[in-house]
Amino acid sequence: MKQLIWLLSLCCLVQLQGQNAADGTTTAPKNAIVQPTIMVIPFTREKEDVRKVLDMDGDRRLAIAKIKEAFDTRGFSTIDFVAKLKETEARQAFTSENLTDIKTQIIEFSGAEIYIEVDVQKQYSGTGNSVNVILAGYDASTGTSLVNKVAMSEKFNTTDFGRLINRAVDATMEDFLNVLQSKFTDIVENGRLIAIEFDLAADTDLRMSTEIPGQSMALSDVLEIWMEEKALNGNYHLQGTSDVKMIFDQVRVAFRDKNGNNISTSKFSLEVLRFCLTLKKPGNAGKVQVKRQVKGNTIFITLS
Repeated sequence: MKQLIWLLSLCCLVQLQGQNAADGTTTAPKNAIVQPTIMVIPFTREKEDVRKVLDMDGDRRLAIAKIKEAFDTRGFSTIDFVAKLKETEARQAFTSENLTDIKTQIIEFSGAEIYIEVDVQKQYSGTGNSVNVILAGYDASTGTSLVNKVAMSEKFNTTDFGRLINRAVDATMEDFLNVLQSKFTDIVENGRLIAIEFDLAADTDLRMSTEIPGQSMALSDVLEIWMEEKALNGNYHLQGTSDVKMIFDQVRVAFRDKNGNNISTSKFSLEVLRFCLTLKKPGNAGKVQVKRQVKGNTIFITLS
């Protein structure tokens, strides 16, 4: 009897799997790894034109292509920086005053979740030449550094630096990719880390101790309760509060919303803005006025 029940259960399982295969649906494993969308870009110094760097530095172009290939081989979705650069240039003309903003704009509008900056340093010596390929991975939304690595080649009696770049990258990428994936997985599971600073305008009568109508609580308490509700799993840290300032130096924000869309620092700042605009001033003075600014992973909110 037990054997018959086991056989029936097995048949039901096979039938269910067959139905899933037929209609194209699958059940993703609980521990499935979510991989980020990657864009590999050249490192540029202040006032350095990224277009000239790509045009004149063949070794750096080679390093970028080699590293992008490593991500592609491992199954990551990658975005071609050169293609995005051409696309951006086609949409608008750039002047010498905003050359350093080209890279920033491409990162913001590329859809990349992580970008990798690449620099190449050639080393000459009497005992042979070598190369250092410097890799730095950043969260595209916040600019937070995730991983840094220097890929070093051995010394060879050659001026073929392309060959040295290939050897350096091949020896280092596996470890770099593993660390990067680990950091990204932590963001997916535990949220993106941002900071929020609330300031009171110099010309306002509001204070953090002011009781907000309809809330029966001080402004600081209202803000903290809302932050606890919005932070992922209530995970936040209040650095300090004065009568004119309140700083949350660590707030965990969900990486994606229920629709799978990336929750950037800028997007979360809209939620903060909308909430603050609902707050009323004491008496009949109307609603609180709000200004916001986003820099990197920090949101600045000014209330008046």
